[in-house]
Amino acid sequence: MKQLKQMAFEQKKRIRFLMLYAALTGATMVAQAYFFVKVVDGVFLKSASFQDVIPLIVSLLVVSFARVLCMYGGRKAGMSLAATVKRNVRMALIKKMTHNPIQASLSGQTGRKVNTIMDAVDELDPYFSAYIPQMIQTTFIPLFILLAVFTQHVYSGLILLITAPFIPLFMALVGMKTKQKSEEQLEKMSMFSGHFLDVLQGLVTLKLVGRARRQKQDIETSSFAFRDATMQVLKIAFLSALSLEFISMLSIGLVAFELGLQIVIFENISFFSAFFILILVPDFYLSLKDLGSAFHAGRGSMGAAKSVLEELEQEDAGVQWGETPLVNSPPTIELQDVSFSYEQGAFSLNDIHATIQPYEKVAIVGPNGAGKTTLLHVLAGLLQPASGEVMINGKRRNHYEEKSWFDQISYISQHPFVFAGTIAENIAIGGNKKATFEDIQAAAQKAGLSSMIESLEFGYETVIGEGGRGLSGGEKQRLALARAFLKKPGFILFDEPTTGLDLYTEQVLQQSMKELGKEATIVTVAHRLHTIRDADTIYFLQDGALAAKGTHDELLERVEPYRHMVTVHRGEAVT
Repeated sequence: MKQLKQMAFEQKKRIRFLMLYAALTGATMVAQAYFFVKVVDGVFLKSASFQDVIPLIVSLLVVSFARVLCMYGGRKAGMSLAATVKRNVRMALIKKMTHNPIQASLSGQTGRKVNTIMDAVDELDPYFSAYIPQMIQTTFIPLFILLAVFTQHVYSGLILLITAPFIPLFMALVGMKTKQKSEEQLEKMSMFSGHFLDVLQGLVTLKLVGRARRQKQDIETSSFAFRDATMQVLKIAFLSALSLEFISMLSIGLVAFELGLQIVIFENISFFSAFFILILVPDFYLSLKDLGSAFHAGRGSMGAAKSVLEELEQEDAGVQWGETPLVNSPPTIELQDVSFSYEQGAFSLNDIHATIQPYEKVAIVGPNGAGKTTLLHVLAGLLQPASGEVMINGKRRNHYEEKSWFDQISYISQHPFVFAGTIAENIAIGGNKKATFEDIQAAAQKAGLSSMIESLEFGYETVIGEGGRGLSGGEKQRLALARAFLKKPGFILFDEPTTGLDLYTEQVLQQSMKELGKEATIVTVAHRLHTIRDADTIYFLQDGALAAKGTHDELLERVEPYRHMVTVHRGEAVT
């Protein structure tokens, strides 16, 4: 709750508007009651003519219209506050996840993260659009009404003071239960959405292994659990509304009874004062009751707030960047005793020291689990070392601007991601915004993809599915190469790009790598022996440590594990 209030009151301009509208609403409410009672008192008790009360009626209409405008302005300011805070929270979540994408992808289900960014943030809306504005209104409106009542009749004011705390007390009791149930509801929704997305993504696999029916039953069970949790929250909401209505009506009845005694039996209060108080008292309790309803809605946001804040408060281990543009390309990169660990007890990369010169061709080899891909991620700027430094052109990486770094690198993995859209759009995403259609065609031709594209009915405008559905593994790799040719980077990372490819595609890939290497530094997680032989420097990893480095002939001569690896695979896979 404290963090949410801080988020709200950071929007000082909107909070000031809310306070202004609340104060004006309270003032117009009292003025409206005054003019209304004045008209009734003048016509029915003082026999005033219609001409006499016309100024009062006009004043009443003006004040009523002003009250409507103030209430509208307050609601609009509340919605604007909610929209601003939600936008800021979403941007913070997205920035956090994009700042450290590898760790974000490893921690939890994709569905849960989507649910946090979309649904959980939306669940915060009632707190900012309803509770905060109503809290501000309830600070001003009852105060204005209480002052007006005390000017007319002290005992009625005392009754309001005595009965008013019962509503906040009941709100607090209900709020504790509401928070618990809303957290349960959000957890059920997260489980349901996360499970549903995972099942949807793996539907083909589930179908092939005969588990689709079982997953259907699990989704049904999860959806029913979410339904039941939602109904529990609604049950509390309805009971809360009924109880608040009962308390406020009982309090209004008590004030009316006291005024009846004073005006009929004791005759020590005027009709004007009694009627004026009776007009204001319902608005007094209505404001408190609305705060109770808004409080319930705000407490319902607590479960979502907990999920969002936990995500935001997770330790940020992302790469730190500076503001200096990186001009020299390709750069000189040096790893100084770099170490990295995903989590305690899991794989770790230890004390890696390496220097990669411009235009150098580097191969990284080693057995499975040695840390080759992790090392590429560190080089790419996707992972922040736990210790050690990554130096670029003799300066720490956090000296340089993030955008200028990523503008100069390309990363081609075993499974490059292809977005839903046309082939031209997927190639263009790798280059700059000024790339022309002719540039895209040239990049595809260099990547050996143009003949396949031109054989399609719609050519470069052919729509492909998310994840590259409709393309083979080799075509995805060539599309990734086309992105690199379009971008013309100075530093290119290949993560075992030839794994599982046919001979023709592998030849195209090797030729493309040579072509790209003319103007860039190439770092490859090696998979084929001919790639290793062509490398200027080979880094041999074992168990997360750099076991040896040198040329192919040097390592073959003096490093037994490397020689054994080459001998066993006989020119095939060397990992």
